[in-house]
Amino acid sequence: MHCPQYSAGRCRSCQWLEKPYIQQIDDKEQDLRTLLSPFAVNNWLPPVRSAETAFRNKAKMVVSGSVERPVFGIVTDNEPVDLSDCPLYPPHFAEVFAVLKPFIARAGLTPYNVERRRGELKFLLLTESRASGKMMLRFVLRSEKKVAQLQAALPFLQAKLPQLSVISANIQPVAMAILEGEQEIIFTPDEVLEETFNGIPLYIRPHSFFQTNPAVAAQLYHTAGQWVRELGITRLWDLFCGAGGFGLHCADKSTQLTGIEISPEAIACATRSAEKMGLENVTFQALDSAQFALGKSAVPELVLVNPPRRGIGKALCDYLNTMAPETIIYSSCNAQSLAQDLAHLTQYQPQRVQLFDMFPHTAHYEVLVLLTRK
Repeated sequence: MHCPQYSAGRCRSCQWLEKPYIQQIDDKEQDLRTLLSPFAVNNWLPPVRSAETAFRNKAKMVVSGSVERPVFGIVTDNEPVDLSDCPLYPPHFAEVFAVLKPFIARAGLTPYNVERRRGELKFLLLTESRASGKMMLRFVLRSEKKVAQLQAALPFLQAKLPQLSVISANIQPVAMAILEGEQEIIFTPDEVLEETFNGIPLYIRPHSFFQTNPAVAAQLYHTAGQWVRELGITRLWDLFCGAGGFGLHCADKSTQLTGIEISPEAIACATRSAEKMGLENVTFQALDSAQFALGKSAVPELVLVNPPRRGIGKALCDYLNTMAPETIIYSSCNAQSLAQDLAHLTQYQPQRVQLFDMFPHTAHYEVLVLLTRK
């Protein structure tokens, strides 16, 4: 992949860009095999590769520069770097950014200056549904000061970009590099962006987490569902379930599924998907996953965990050892914390491991592990 900003030394977000893609995959696979070498994995499945360009469905842009000449991208050594034409995004993202730049002046949204702590517009967050081509656009503002002004200018923007089905302002008043605040002001009748993976309806709300590489994510969810169906599982928990992608791929009308996620927005999305699919034995609850599991005595046949980078932790591992479900499926975005958790899951044996390259040109990757009780 050729990137002018990387070649010029202005952006180093893709640390492995000079490494051939096949070598990237080999290096990630070797790293994973080294980390999991103590566990005698029975079956290593071939890694799932990504497209090398245009694979992202989401852009998180720092807004810098001036109101007349805004820059969308990053700030490195106090210098703004424009990433509007970043090759990780589909080419039509650049067309959207080209419309947004003059709109910033029309709406009077002065870019926020970190050093001076002045200005209003901090970030632009753009998300696309690959199923419909519709988009969600979020303006991250320092305060509500410019909200009415922004709303008044939106008809012009919507006429230019009718694909923007969800538009909102997020209020982030903290003078730190925090991406978003708790308050969300939605300007459009639609509040949710609908996506579809493998025929499964999924929903994206402004605050809910969603994978940024939809093609690889669809394969990840499909694989988990395939493993569950091969085992004939009918009772399962989906812990750290997010918007329900894993659990909904594993469930049918006879499946008893309980999904747990601390984010109410994500749970609202997962519940809506289950209702659309007509799944009556599926329940999603906004709770802490570890606390939910530790407080239960009933034993499901399978527990699916998809934790954040820190992993599930020793307490939950010990509980799973004691509760002893027949099978655990562990999806990890951090193989180091995965290895730590596997060391604590002393009653389980990794049967299958597969790497999913969700993040080309970086050292990061996702892993799916099937564990059975010893």
